[in-house]
Amino acid sequence: MTNITLNFTVNGDPQEVTTSPTSTLLSVLRDELKLKSPKEACGQGDCGACVVLLDGKAVNSCLVLAAQAQGAEVLTIEGLAEHGKLHPLQRNFIDNWAFQCGYCTSGMLMSVYGLLLDNPKPTREEIKTAISGNLCRCTGYEEIIEAVEMTATELSK
Repeated sequence: MTNITLNFTVNGDPQEVTTSPTSTLLSVLRDELKLKSPKEACGQGDCGACVVLLDGKAVNSCLVLAAQAQGAEVLTIEGLAEHGKLHPLQRNFIDNWAFQCGYCTSGMLMSVYGLLLDNPKPTREEIKTAISGNLCRCTGYEEIIEAVEMTATELSK
């Protein structure tokens, strides 16, 4: 099978990657670009550990072929902080203890960041819906929801 060359932007930086046409976006991000925040867990879109934003929408990168990112903007947790300063969402996750082991955290953050881009003042139910595809075995979700609510309030000021 002949490799393909893809051009897309990751965390604001233009990238050119040559890969197999069957490579997932997750494998390209982790293996080719050495970004470790999107995690390989279930590999079938059930856990949310691999969520990134693709043109501003939260996607399970394990289910997206890398070729689908051609010409697109990809954002991972590595690109959320600006100039070394944590995004308010990241800071509020820390302040609220909205993580424990951390395995789901980057996917969870990207899911709710995507929500906040589309809906800056989400309701509690909308937050729950946004994270419904993210599995967390440690937190019980309440701290995560509170961190998102705090962030929405902070960003709306």
